[in-house]
Amino acid sequence: MQLLRTFAALADTLVDDYDVVELLQSLVDACGEHLDISAAGILLADEGGDLEVLASTTESAPLVELLQIGALSGPCLQCFRTGIAVQLPSIADAPDSWQEFRDRALADGYAAADSIPLRLRDKTIGTLSLLRPEPGVASEFDLAAARAFADVATIGILHERSVRESEVLTEQLQHALQSRVLIEQAKGVVSYTNSIPVDDAFDLIRRYARRHRLTLSDVAARLVNRDLHIAEGDA
Repeated sequence: MQLLRTFAALADTLVDDYDVVELLQSLVDACGEHLDISAAGILLADEGGDLEVLASTTESAPLVELLQIGALSGPCLQCFRTGIAVQLPSIADAPDSWQEFRDRALADGYAAADSIPLRLRDKTIGTLSLLRPEPGVASEFDLAAARAFADVATIGILHERSVRESEVLTEQLQHALQSRVLIEQAKGVVSYTNSIPVDDAFDLIRRYARRHRLTLSDVAARLVNRDLHIAEGDA
């Protein structure tokens, strides 16, 4: 029932104007809450076709770096290239071509992984990556829910617009990626000025944006341009 409420809340979000980065962050948070996983991330392809992390269940450098490694040579990349979900019940058994991903994932405490494509008809625009602490095949429930989350992510990225030309799709994806760059810079600013960890800085920015009914991208831009200063008491 709680999962249904989550999808209902996400559907409500899509009715009005929304910040796509905030939507995707809410999606990975929902994955962490409802699925039997320990971490999740959404990766999108940039103009050159390279996958970049746009949202993850934690902003910690190890997870982001692991997802990025998987985007270069690992399940995320295979999923993106084929448009087919990749299940890796045992990361320890990953092929040698994925050695860097395998070694890093095991060192970070992950034992299994799944990558779900974000697809628009026959075009894959990114992936939803799920990491689990124990080896084994993901449950049918988790896979079905993950596919549904991936579909919502795709709709959100495309802003429910009918994409007829590849230039439109590229523009929308690039805008989302540029927003993420701003947010990364803003996290650094808030972390430095408040002497707090990056994870806490991101939470502070999100709380401020919600409290003042602003988008994450707008708040991030103002922070980077030094038009705004956020202290822990402001959110």
